Amino acid sequence: MTRYYTHRIVVSMLATALSAPLSAQQERVAEVPAQAYDYLVLATTRTSAMEREMNEAADVGYRFQGVMGGDTAFGGSELVTLMLRGAADPARFSYRLLATNQTSTMQDEMRQAGNTGYDYRGLTVYKSDFGGDETIVIMEKDRDTAFVRYEYRLLATSRTSTLQKELTDAGQQGFESVGLSVGQTYFGGDEVLVITRKTLPQ
Repeated sequence: MTRYYTHRIVVSMLATALSAPLSAQQERVAEVPAQAYDYLVLATTRTSAMEREMNEAADVGYRFQGVMGGDTAFGGSELVTLMLRGAADPARFSYRLLATNQTSTMQDEMRQAGNTGYDYRGLTVYKSDFGGDETIVIMEKDRDTAFVRYEYRLLATSRTSTLQKELTDAGQQGFESVGLSVGQTYFGGDEVLVITRKTLPQ
């Protein structure tokens, strides 16, 4: 079951500012943001539900901001996603949530998503009630921009010396690091995970 929390942040001038000197009033007016923002927090114990809820939010103008898995006070082990919407933001994004306990499977799923124009947006390691220790990757497609294909390489190792070598090799092939996480994976134990990406010719 997914839980929602919505908050509207509105910044306004205090009435007491009217008694301040004109220069101070002008400075405070300059600090007022051009628009307000809506925040949407999605929290669930089921990764299968999160992708659907994210896309429903995106259909009304929200955009992904961040993801983290961990224990919450009331929900136990939950996957928590933060989304944001501006007053005039259009519905332009779609999302895929990839969840697996095998790095080789994640590599394949990211490749498939990248070939259809999805770009990397977030990474976390999450201990779910149903899938055990899972690596979670959020992918995003912007429907208002030109189509771009991406290739991804996921590096996972428990040894920093090995990671250094793998990153050097990836960098020589044009891969740029876009995501980093440290967590306990199903097969590797405590591992460092790095996602690298390069843009493919169109």
